[in-house]
Amino acid sequence: MQIQHNISLKKFNTFGIEVNARYFISVNTLAELIEVLKVKDYPKKLILGGGSNMLLTKDVEALVIHINLKGITIVKEDTNHAIITANAGENWHEFVLWCLSNNFGGLENMSLIPGNVGTSPIQNIGAYGIELKDNFISCEALNLENLKIESFNNKDCNFGYRNSIFKNEVKGKYIITSVTFKLTKTNHQLHTNYGAITSQLENMGITTPTIQDVSNAVIAIRQSKLPDPKEIGNSGSFFKNPIISTKAFNQLKTNFPEAPSYPISKTEVKVPAGWLIETAGFKGKTFGNYGVHKKQALVLVNYGGAKGQEILELSKLIQKTIYRIFNISIEAEVNIL
Repeated sequence: MQIQHNISLKKFNTFGIEVNARYFISVNTLAELIEVLKVKDYPKKLILGGGSNMLLTKDVEALVIHINLKGITIVKEDTNHAIITANAGENWHEFVLWCLSNNFGGLENMSLIPGNVGTSPIQNIGAYGIELKDNFISCEALNLENLKIESFNNKDCNFGYRNSIFKNEVKGKYIITSVTFKLTKTNHQLHTNYGAITSQLENMGITTPTIQDVSNAVIAIRQSKLPDPKEIGNSGSFFKNPIISTKAFNQLKTNFPEAPSYPISKTEVKVPAGWLIETAGFKGKTFGNYGVHKKQALVLVNYGGAKGQEILELSKLIQKTIYRIFNISIEAEVNIL
C-alpha cells in the first residue's frame, strides 16, 4: 500500500467538485483497510465510498480512505429465496443489475440510485415505495475502536426514513464492509403503484411486468427526470421529503389546496420537497455554473467548475425560502464536508 499526496477528489464525488485530499489511499481488502487504520501518522481519517451522498466544500486535510472492497456472494438459496452478500465497494446499481440477471427480486425499484453498497444502510436508501430495510438482513462493520468486525441485524440498525443507527448513535464509529439481503426467486412481490411506474409500464406496452420490466421502468423515469452525474455533477436528491403533522398539512392546504402528500400514519404526512422547491420558484434556476435542475427541483447541480461552498449557500437559501413561504423545514439529505 502506498499513501498518495495532494490527490484531486473530483472523480471521487458525483458532484464533481474540485478539491484535494492532502493524503489518499484506496483499499481493496479488509486486511488493507485494517492495516491503514493502524497507521498512527494520520490521526484524522475520512472514509469515502461512492461519493454520491456528499458535498465537498473545502480541501480535505485528513487521510482519505477510499473503500474499494469488491465481491458478491450467494450465501445460500432455496426454492423461493436467496441470501446475497455484497461487499461495500460494489456499485449499487451494478449490484441491482446483477441481482436481476439472476432473477433475484426485491431491489428493482431502487435501480439507478447512485453510490456504493457499503453506504446504502447508512441512508436506508429508497425509491418508489421501497427502502433498503425491506430486504436487508444484516451488515458487517469494522469497529474503529478495536478494529474488530461486528454484525448488525435489521433491528440493530434502527432504520427510519433516510436514517439509521449509522447516522446517529454510532456515527463515525464503524465502517460498513458488506451488506446481506434476502431476495425472492419466485412469486416476486412487485411494487408498481408508487410514482409513475404504472403509467411508464403502460407506455412500454407491458401489462404483466417482470422484475426486469419494473427496473427498466424505474430507469426510464429516473433518466427522464434526473441528470447523469457523469454529465452534470449532482448527488441525486439533495433534500429529504419533510414529514409534518396532519394538522400542519391541513393548514398548508388553506393557502395551497393543490399541495400533494403521502400518508405516514394517522397523524403525519410526507410532503414532497420537490413540490415545495418548485412552487417556491427554484426549479430550473441557475446561478452562474450551478443551480437547480430543470426537470427535478430536488436536485442541485454543478454545471462545471462550481465550488462546493456555492452549492451549500444555494441549499441554505432554498431552506430559508421554503420555511418563509410554507413554514416547513426541509433537511439536507447529503453530508456536508
